[in-house]
Amino acid sequence: MSDFDFESRIVDIPDYPEPGVVFKDITPLFDDADALRAVIDAIADNFADKGITKVVGAEARGFMVGVPVAYRLGCGFVPARKPGKLPRETFSQSYSLEYGTDELQIHQDALTPDDRVLIVDDLVATGGTAVATGKLAEQSGASVAGFAFILELCFLHPRDVIAEAYDQEVFTLVKVD
Repeated sequence: MSDFDFESRIVDIPDYPEPGVVFKDITPLFDDADALRAVIDAIADNFADKGITKVVGAEARGFMVGVPVAYRLGCGFVPARKPGKLPRETFSQSYSLEYGTDELQIHQDALTPDDRVLIVDDLVATGGTAVATGKLAEQSGASVAGFAFILELCFLHPRDVIAEAYDQEVFTLVKVD
């Protein structure tokens, strides 16, 4: 694991988007070249020997992390998008949110049974998006090799939700209790 101080580059925004919530703004990690390099390198280095053939990232911030991780791993990237955003035939996976449901889709031809997939996103909160993204990969016959996030909201217990569906590694750079 990197000895870079990721947490110092995350800015707390109190009462956003509503009173009582402390929003964790990770954009300073992206606008600093050294911080961005450290984020991507730490994730890619952790999974370098896991046989990853594709990285799947959830819309939209998962794209910002997933594409450079895929580049570093020498593999492809697959976007998991909101419904209606992809032009070809898709697989769909709905998942629960705190107040309702949402859905992600990938192209049906984006993954094959030979693919070992790393699920990447900026943040894991409840774990629902991560599990849904994994289920999308499995609809293609691909196997999920692991999960990687910049930030984990531990107090929401996302690892418990992920562990109900997967026994693969969950790697995070910053954990918030």
